[in-house]
Amino acid sequence: MHRTIVNVILLVGLLFSLLVLASGMSAWRLPDNQQGYSPEQPIAYSHRLHAGELGIDCQFCHTAASHGRHAGIPSSDVCMKCHKFVTSSFDVLQEEIALADKEKRKPKTIVSDELRKLYDTLGLNDPQQLIEEGAASSVPWVRVHNLPDYVSFDHRAHIAAGVTCQKCHGPVESMERMRQYESLSMGWCVNCHREATADGVNGRAVHASTDCAVCHY
Repeated sequence: MHRTIVNVILLVGLLFSLLVLASGMSAWRLPDNQQGYSPEQPIAYSHRLHAGELGIDCQFCHTAASHGRHAGIPSSDVCMKCHKFVTSSFDVLQEEIALADKEKRKPKTIVSDELRKLYDTLGLNDPQQLIEEGAASSVPWVRVHNLPDYVSFDHRAHIAAGVTCQKCHGPVESMERMRQYESLSMGWCVNCHREATADGVNGRAVHASTDCAVCHY
């Protein structure tokens, strides 16, 4: 009887240990797997707002994606194509215009806190006036997707084949802060190539090679 109780206690303890181990294994990662990585950026840029609500195409900002290996982090002049004129949210600007109209004056330039960071980095007193010559610098964006140096990935080949940005980067248009959606592991890439060759890409037949030299050369 005593031995039976001991065995039951040991069995329950073993099962509990296995459950704890199994739940912890879900967080285990292979080296270089940064899935879920979402670093804080110097400016809180919202992909949800720009790509989602405003519907801005990915390649409007990531202009190099279709003709270069790297999509690239947009330069500040790309931001200023819009933010030379758009300085705050639509609601805030509308309130200021209504107030100015009521008070019979010219509307003030309202600058949001995050856009002020952009202007300060570029050495701008306001969107169209330099503080002083040579005060500008680059925004120190933190790179999110980092492949090992021994991996060669070419954006232009994938875009030419019809692969969407979301296939690798996930639903970017819903992300307030950019994060790495997929593991981007070799196994994930190889499986994607196999599926593309078997099923095509958006109705187009493709041959996505799984030869080692395609990505490692």
